[in-house]
Amino acid sequence: MTDSFPRQQARTRRFTLGAPRAFQVSPDGARVAFLRSKGGDDPVTCLWEADAATGAERLVADPAALGAEEENLPPEERARRERVRETAAGIVSYATDAAQHLAVFALSGQVYAAPLGEAQAPPRAVPARAPALDPRPDPAGRKVAYVHEGAVRVIELATGQDRLVAGADGDGDGVTFGLAEFVAAEEMGRARGYWWSPDGSRLLIARVDESPVQRWHIADPANPGRAPAAVGYPAAGTANAAVSLIIAPADGAAPGGAGAPAAAIAAGWDPRELPYLVAACWDADLLIVVQSRDQKTMRVIDAATGEVIREDTDPHWTDIVDGVPAQLSDGRVVWTQVSEDTRRLIVAPAAELATAAPVTPPGLQVREILGTDGQAVLLLGSTEATEVGVWRYSPDGLAAVATAPGLHSAREAGGTTVVSGRTLEGNQLSVRINRNEKTTGQIASLAQEPNLPRPRPHFLDAGPAAVRTAVLFPSWHEPGTRLPVLMDPYGGPHAQRVVKSAGAFLTSQWFAEQGFAVVVADGRGTPGRGPAWERAVAGDLATGILADQVTALHAAAAAFPDLDAHRVGIRGWSFGGYLAALAVLRRPDVFHAAVAGAPVTDWRLYDTHYTERYLGDPADNPAGYEVSSLTSDPERAVASVTRPLLIIHGLADDNVFVAHSLRLSSALLAAGYPHSVLPLSGVTHMTPQEVVAENLLLLQVEFLRSALSGGGGM
Repeated sequence: MTDSFPRQQARTRRFTLGAPRAFQVSPDGARVAFLRSKGGDDPVTCLWEADAATGAERLVADPAALGAEEENLPPEERARRERVRETAAGIVSYATDAAQHLAVFALSGQVYAAPLGEAQAPPRAVPARAPALDPRPDPAGRKVAYVHEGAVRVIELATGQDRLVAGADGDGDGVTFGLAEFVAAEEMGRARGYWWSPDGSRLLIARVDESPVQRWHIADPANPGRAPAAVGYPAAGTANAAVSLIIAPADGAAPGGAGAPAAAIAAGWDPRELPYLVAACWDADLLIVVQSRDQKTMRVIDAATGEVIREDTDPHWTDIVDGVPAQLSDGRVVWTQVSEDTRRLIVAPAAELATAAPVTPPGLQVREILGTDGQAVLLLGSTEATEVGVWRYSPDGLAAVATAPGLHSAREAGGTTVVSGRTLEGNQLSVRINRNEKTTGQIASLAQEPNLPRPRPHFLDAGPAAVRTAVLFPSWHEPGTRLPVLMDPYGGPHAQRVVKSAGAFLTSQWFAEQGFAVVVADGRGTPGRGPAWERAVAGDLATGILADQVTALHAAAAAFPDLDAHRVGIRGWSFGGYLAALAVLRRPDVFHAAVAGAPVTDWRLYDTHYTERYLGDPADNPAGYEVSSLTSDPERAVASVTRPLLIIHGLADDNVFVAHSLRLSSALLAAGYPHSVLPLSGVTHMTPQEVVAENLLLLQVEFLRSALSGGGGM
């Protein structure tokens, strides 16, 4: 029996199982390491290696053969996976030495080392202390650093000698070494907390003191015998973790301990002035990137000398760009800057970085630096917001690597480029190996093909601001047949839904197959269209963002007469859930029903780094927090008209706490606003549980059908 799409999507983790990822190319270009499970419904990720000349694949490490048990994951590793939205099991991350002759990874808190290349010996357990987190080999592949009970340790692979490098082995009194704090992992894209020196003699280590951070508690109401879990969560306007840096010898000779003073650090950085550690890069030089609490100032500092080699300021906020800083083999530093409403690439010696001219043209939005290879820089960029391409900048200038309409990425070294991409032509990820500019092989995707007609979105630019919009119809739709409308946005900063990739619209297409015309719109604040578009939400996360959804709806209805604008539902999760609830509360004249999943309802309850970027400190911008809050709406909405609203929230969510939905529900009840709340026991911000994920889709479609069946809602 063929699975339904909801069951299949849940079982395949949204069709990510079996898809290759985490590519690393060896410096000589001969080999490509990557992660992939053995099938489209197999959640256990394995480590593989491909021959760049032939494409032949070799299984390097299989967790099942190593006897790993996912139930034994350390709590810190579960938290890390939640931060990066990792839903698979097995080997979900790995690190290699500089030559890529050795891969190191953790399974169930145990460290393993696996030879790569010609040395095809089986993986072996490393006698590191367990549970071990984030193991990384030194550049020479002789030692492995890892984190154990909040301390950084280094073990010699040849002898098994294990040394304490920084920390106090479980007695840190709220202080940890080598781990990323919550806001770094959740909002900055920094999931690591230590870095090897190029010669392997020292480590740069983040010291994180969480004692200033308020403690929130997550209870499990379904199991009242369990004690609530205490979670350090820095809500807007409250104290962050105190982060500093130390440089420690890898042989453990220097003092380190929980009380290690902040002076042993990178000179030139005052964490009181610039408290956010954004990134670090230890190639030829030791460079760190730090940011002010209001995020309006960002500095690149040479940590060895204390010299500020670049300072960027912005009246709204400075952007964090993945992959910078980086260095080329001649020591030039890779950075980005904003000019002509474009984020552009800079490549210059450190002494000239502050005044260097950009090397990419206006209109090409640099979105991420993928890596460097000698004299070349590989980057992700967009000339059109719905597409992401790959470019290479080298002494020969700027060249396109993969720019066909779609979403592309790449990794490169030693004359080999691994190019991955998704387009509108199919649902599968395509991965090809190019060796010396010729395609020599492909890395197969084993992901399942969805039991669903391929999405064929119609794209349009809505309104004077050209809001990128996609419209999807049922595959069986006959022109002239009116359909209720379902808005299906994310709609906020950091994420796009309207892209030239069929796989991005699978859930939307399934809703379309249930009898809806589905409209997806990326309004102001979403990425890919330049700094001005992203900063249009500064100080107010509600008014303009909601207006853009209305604009997109009206434009879609004008372009496609079969859309019944008198029957409009809206659904979303996280920011999309916030936007869905916002829509029926503030514009009941337009939206007739909403499903709000894990919504942020009061921005004072969300984390510092995200919220303060857009709304500032609550004490300085109370009006912005008020206008962006859902809990201020119910009485006004009742005075107008009420619409069916279903609120869904996981009780174990440690990103958007269930307090958001409970406070909204309380305010709605006090105002006499009818609504429904579905609490999900044991569910976090993700919903990887197969039965839960499947039934959530089925429940939503039934709720929307019922709510919109009367031609205008309740």
